[in-house]
Amino acid sequence: MSAASTARRIAATALAAGALVSVAALPASAHDGDRHRTARVEISRVQADSPGRDNRSNRSLNREWVEITNNSRHTVDLDGWTLKSEDGHRYKFRDVRLAGRGTIRIHTGEGRDTRTDLFQDRRDYVWDNHSDTATLRDDRGRVVDTESWGGRHHHHHHRHH
Repeated sequence: MSAASTARRIAATALAAGALVSVAALPASAHDGDRHRTARVEISRVQADSPGRDNRSNRSLNREWVEITNNSRHTVDLDGWTLKSEDGHRYKFRDVRLAGRGTIRIHTGEGRDTRTDLFQDRRDYVWDNHSDTATLRDDRGRVVDTESWGGRHHHHHHRHH
């Protein structure tokens, strides 16, 4: 066998090995995407601490909000779903449809509900600035998503005592 063909064969083997490595790296990132898609509806953002002074003005109350995002391509009917704070303040969704890939913001104060903003019509804050847990449940009472913030929560997440 000539030296040239040996060199060619080594190059081909190296190429095949290189191709294998890149294939092996693929499934991991694709898998992450799948895991996220299982939560069709999730609490995507929370602004628990309204900017500025907490003077309980309606403007301040409405700058305290929770955002819920629909990660699926299909509209989700949120009628009968609830959003609850740790100390039991509960907001119930009525006739709300969240479009696919849509986000809706639930404000604490008073206002007119639209397709992107809902109002709890409360006169006081719901979410604790420092630590709280928002729990989203569907109309059958099953937990769809929870979002915790603040100090003492992180360790107890989903652990039953």
